[in-house]
Amino acid sequence: MVAVGGDLAPGTLLQAYRKGMFPMYLPDGHLGWWSPIDRAVIPLDGLRITRSLRQSCRRYFVTVDEDFTSVVQRCADPRREGGWITPEFVEAYSELHRLGWAHSIEVWDSEGSLAGGLYGVSIGGLFAGESMFHRTRDASKVALVHLVVLMSTGGGELLDVQWQTPHLESLGAVVIGKGAYLDRLGRAIRGPGPFARSAHETRG
Repeated sequence: MVAVGGDLAPGTLLQAYRKGMFPMYLPDGHLGWWSPIDRAVIPLDGLRITRSLRQSCRRYFVTVDEDFTSVVQRCADPRREGGWITPEFVEAYSELHRLGWAHSIEVWDSEGSLAGGLYGVSIGGLFAGESMFHRTRDASKVALVHLVVLMSTGGGELLDVQWQTPHLESLGAVVIGKGAYLDRLGRAIRGPGPFARSAHETRG
């Protein structure tokens, strides 16, 4: 943690991401700003896609920015273990989405129900992943696959997943030092990035 206080206004959030920080509320209710010494990223050429995940990619329909609100609300479900997304966060990131800075990947099943997804903040070639959820097997992983493809083909450079976890490590996430992250961040945010294009949809 590098700072306490401030607000979740769009300008504050964007300035924080440009400096390698992201917010989370502390147990005492204060707003904390974090910049991990050991930062986790997913190399765009290092995502691990198993045979079963490839099969799952063919079972779902994927969209971009079609239902940001539902994705954030599902990620913020208070019944989720370790939930940290408060109503204030939902409101703040929904405003970032309205302004064109926050984006979602939605994964739909064959019946047209939202099966999983993810959301995060995009500045140039940076995508700072905030949270993901799934209702059915591999749905959140399929969202991640689509994000990596979108970034790889659209000018993305840096996929930030904040802290390493066993789940993220199994998908190919690696830990880099804070200095290396900030160097890569500075280059990434100067590019156009994949979300400069209009949102589109695809199968798997």
